[in-house]
Amino acid sequence: MSAPLLRRLGSLVYETLLLAALVLLTGFALLPLMPITGGHTLAIAPPVSRAVSFAAIVLVIGAYCVYFWSGGRRTLPMKTWRLALVRADGAPVTIRTAIVRYAAAWIGPALAIAAFVVLRDVGHARQGLWLLAINFAWAFVDRERLFLHDRIARTRVIAARP
Repeated sequence: MSAPLLRRLGSLVYETLLLAALVLLTGFALLPLMPITGGHTLAIAPPVSRAVSFAAIVLVIGAYCVYFWSGGRRTLPMKTWRLALVRADGAPVTIRTAIVRYAAAWIGPALAIAAFVVLRDVGHARQGLWLLAINFAWAFVDRERLFLHDRIARTRVIAARP
């Protein structure tokens, strides 16, 4: 049986803070490699540099998630909120299952990015923001209250022993 939804969402907020720090560290590490043009004005990296930076961030976050989700390991927020990630049969998550879960977790953000690209020219790019939450909003319609990426990967977040 899955852990209570509010407990999982609380852990998610904490996890988001840690991931934001990881994104900042990755960005700072990549900064010397990014060609910036422009004198004293706000400079924006060329599209290729931004794409490389985005790909690096996705890979670093992916490595973090796959490592801590597989083999019975837990992230700091999961330990703090006493949660564990397991397969539907209760076994520890394999690396392959963790990769599937991570890829499925990108459904909402990928839809939001696509909506932004499609709607920005007509001035409604903000309308795609709500798609960011689709993976988590899924729990409100799922009969077992699973997040969308857990349903796809056949995993569940359970209450763990201290």
